[in-house]
Amino acid sequence: MRAVVFDEYGRTAGVREVPEPDCPAGAVVVRVEATGVCRSDWHAWKGHDPVALPHTPGHEFAGVVARVGEGVDRVQVGDRVTVPFTCGCGVCDFCRTGQAQVCPDQYQPGFTGPGSFAELVMVPAADTNVVVLPDEVDTTAAAALGCRFATAFRAVQGQGRVGPGQWLVVLGCGGVGLSAVMVGVALGARVVAVDLSPAALTRARELGAELTLDAADLSAVVERVREVTGGGAHVGVDAIGSPAVAAASVRLLRPRGRHVQVGLLLGPDAATALPMDLVVSRELEVLGSHGMAAADYPVMMALVADGRLDPASLVGRVIGLDEAGDALAAMDGPTGPGLTVVRLTPS
Repeated sequence: MRAVVFDEYGRTAGVREVPEPDCPAGAVVVRVEATGVCRSDWHAWKGHDPVALPHTPGHEFAGVVARVGEGVDRVQVGDRVTVPFTCGCGVCDFCRTGQAQVCPDQYQPGFTGPGSFAELVMVPAADTNVVVLPDEVDTTAAAALGCRFATAFRAVQGQGRVGPGQWLVVLGCGGVGLSAVMVGVALGARVVAVDLSPAALTRARELGAELTLDAADLSAVVERVREVTGGGAHVGVDAIGSPAVAAASVRLLRPRGRHVQVGLLLGPDAATALPMDLVVSRELEVLGSHGMAAADYPVMMALVADGRLDPASLVGRVIGLDEAGDALAAMDGPTGPGLTVVRLTPS
């Protein structure tokens, strides 16, 4: 089969012929129809998130079940499916209670093993991890769901518990951030979007953000949010992964507000990023959000199926498999707003 492979970190990945994946007991093999190009794939390609070389990246995908391993009950050959980027083992207490996103023995296509920049990809513990797509959700939209959109949905709806009329501040309007804006608006929240990019802020306004703010001066952002919201936001989401941004998210909250950390915090200041004096005095909640388990997909899928959420509208560019390696390399610099999706079959 054809797959994108890189042999060295930071060297442009190319398409080559590789063996088809095995289909062990409990697993399925999915024929990939579309797969997203995510900054997490770029981190693996750069070596920030080490993987075994040579390696095939890709973890946001949708397609059709091509093979089914022994013991799989919930899906069959021909089913249209997608998969969370964090696949649980299927047998631990977390997986049994629907919390596979924190499974201690999780498998991540494109990181733990070969990913979806390929014609076929293996998914273990299929009964725990595979999500059958409604007819109303096409594979391009589903490929946009797998990491960034599902992560944003759980961060805003599950962890942030945003309700109608509440103020949600999204700091960082890349793929996760714009998804969070869309989710917040769909849930009836009043959304403030913060970013350095005028184009990203324009897109956030198009998606329904009530207010957009330049992130160049985070102190000014905090002051403006507290002014506009009458004392602070109910929920702040760091969709970038910056100690300064995370601290700003906490500072702009009202008492009893909720900070949700989505972006990975890196650097020497990461461990001490948050102003814990405010966490204590305002009784704030600090919550992490790491993807979303397949068990939680039905609520999100229902909103996509009925049109209240439209992840396909976040797709800015559709490319072919031969262009995927160059798309990864392009993330060394600034990229335009919107998600890039690789289509392996005609749409």
